[in-house]
Amino acid sequence: MTKFIITCAITGSIHTPTMSPYLPYKANDIADQAVNAADAGASILHLHARNPDNGHPSSDAEHFMAFLPDIKMRTNAVVNMTTGGSAIMSLDQRLAAPKVARPEMCSLNMGTMNFALYPMAAKYNNWKFDWEKLFLINSDDLVFKNTPKDIVNVLEQMGKQRGAKFEYECYDTGHLTMLHHFVDRGLVKAPIFIQFVFGVLGGMSAEVENLVRMKELADRYFGDDYMFSVLAAGRMQIPLAIMAARMGGHVRVGLEDNLYIEKGQLAHSNAEQVTKIRTEVEALGRSIATPDDVRKMLGLKGAENVSF
Repeated sequence: MTKFIITCAITGSIHTPTMSPYLPYKANDIADQAVNAADAGASILHLHARNPDNGHPSSDAEHFMAFLPDIKMRTNAVVNMTTGGSAIMSLDQRLAAPKVARPEMCSLNMGTMNFALYPMAAKYNNWKFDWEKLFLINSDDLVFKNTPKDIVNVLEQMGKQRGAKFEYECYDTGHLTMLHHFVDRGLVKAPIFIQFVFGVLGGMSAEVENLVRMKELADRYFGDDYMFSVLAAGRMQIPLAIMAARMGGHVRVGLEDNLYIEKGQLAHSNAEQVTKIRTEVEALGRSIATPDDVRKMLGLKGAENVSF
C-alpha cells in the first residue's frame, strides 16, 4: 500500500470557543497546535483563521498571515488553506486570504448543500462570546453555496493562476458526480486527492455503508487516478479513519472535526488526535507519509513557492 497521509484540521469554522478550552483561535495557539500536530505525524495542515479577540471564523488575510509564516518557519508540513471558510462567507471573502498566500494546497467543496450546526446550540447554556449561539441557531436557514461557477472560479484563481493543488471535499455521492464532470471537462487532472466527508448535517451520515459506497463510486469514476482520505465529524472520527486505512486510503483528524479524544473526554490538542490515529494505523503495518512524500504523491509546487 502507499504511504499513509494524515491531514490535521486545526480549528475550522464549526466549533465555537465555549465548546472546548483547547480549540485554538489566537494566532500563536493555532501556530503552536499546527506545529505540534506536524511533529506528531500530520504531513498536511488544513487551516482556517479566527478573529483572535473572540474566536469568530474569519476570512481576513491579516488573521491568516498572523500564523502562516510562523508555521512555515517551524515545520516542513504542507499547508492546505480552506476555500470553504464558513457558509456565512461569500466566495470572494473565502478566496481573499488564499489568493494572497498562494499555498501549496487548498480545499475545494464540490457542491452546494445545507450545513446545519443548530443542534449543537442546545448543549450549552453559558456562552463565552455573544456571537456563538446565534451563529449556530441561524444555520437552520443557511445554504453553503458551491455552484459549478464557484468551483470553476476556485480552480481558475487558485489552481491555474497560483499553482495550488486541491483536496476535493465530497459530502455526498452527487459531489463525486460533480468532480467527475470537471474531470470530463479537463479542468481537474490526476493525481486527484478526494476527502470523503461524513457526519455533517446536510451531507452523508458517518456510517460504514456510506464509506463503502463512496469508495465504489470513486473507483468507477476515477480508476487509478485518485487517492481518497476520510474525515468523520464527531464520535465516528477514529472508527472510520481506521477503516479508511484498511481500505488503502488516508485520513483527516483534528479539532475542526471532533473535539474529543474518547467518549466524554475532550482532546487537549490536535496532536493528541494525530498521535492516536498514527498509533492505530502503524499497528496495521502502514507507514506514515512525510511532507516531502506528500509533495511527490500529489505533485505539489513546493513550500518555496508560497507567499508567506
